[in-house]
Parts: sequence; structure tokens; C-alpha cells
Amino acid sequence: MLVEAVTDYAIYMLDPSGIVTSWNPGARRFKGYEESEIIGEHFSRFYTEEDSKTELPRRALETAEREGKFESEGWRVRKDGSRFWAYVIIDPIRDSKGKLVGFAKVTRDLTERRAAEAELRRSQEQFRLLVQGVTDYAIYLISLEGMVASWNAGAERIKGYKPDEII
Repeated sequence: MLVEAVTDYAIYMLDPSGIVTSWNPGARRFKGYEESEIIGEHFSRFYTEEDSKTELPRRALETAEREGKFESEGWRVRKDGSRFWAYVIIDPIRDSKGKLVGFAKVTRDLTERRAAEAELRRSQEQFRLLVQGVTDYAIYLISLEGMVASWNAGAERIKGYKPDEII
């Protein structure tokens, strides 16, 4: 019931060879497959062509089995062919004797977070370039401890210190 109630994460099981054996509503939401379409299929279909060529799906299962967990971020593919940025954890499932019986796979769609981080980086870079290009005004940043943290061309021209002398 818990796994079925979760829709913000794709949670499903794989057999030891990577065949999908269970599928929750979150998996349906992220990946676009109905349970009847994906049960019995290999999970490698969720990986990009590039990742498949490097055998990432096989290596992920081997890592999970050997190290007790596989964790990564990367592009994954939906049923319609669109991509989403995913955070993935694969854990081995073992029986009481330690024999591998399958894998638990949990995926989170981080596409929106990744886009927001990229936008923030672009904005910060634009601001940095803007500040660095100002030569008529001294613009510099002082940390809470009172240390100079940045120094623009205007500060150098007006105050006479080069950035490496003052920062």
C-alpha cells in the first residue's frame, strides 16, 4: 500500500537480470508506461542510447550487487521518447540466505530542479560579467567577517589595488 501511494518517486522491482517485475503509480507518471506494458520488459529501455552503448544498465546492476547500492543522476527516457533528469538508486534484494533475488529501483524526476539550477548559474554569471565590466564605480563584496571577497575593474582603477592584492 505504501509503494502504491507514492507518486513523486518511481518505485519498482527488477529480477536479477533487470526485468521489471513490479510498477508503482509514480513510475507510470514519470515514465509513461502502464503496468501491463512494462512488466516483463528489461529496464534498459529507460536509458538513453548513449548510456546503453556504454552498458550502463548492466554496470548499474553489477555495482548494486557488488557494493550494496548504485546511485547516480542522469538522463532517462520516457515511453514517448522525451528525456528527464533522474536521480536513481538501485538496491539489491536478497533472500534470507543472501542469494540475490532482484533489485529495488527508486527514481526521482529532477528535471525542474536541474533547470532552476542552470538558470541560477546563468544569472550569477551575467551578474558577475556586469559587475566586472563596470569601470566608473568601485564595486566589491565584503564577507560577514570583513574580508574582501570580490573586486571589480572600477575598484582597481579607483582604489589602486589589483584583485589578487586585496581579495
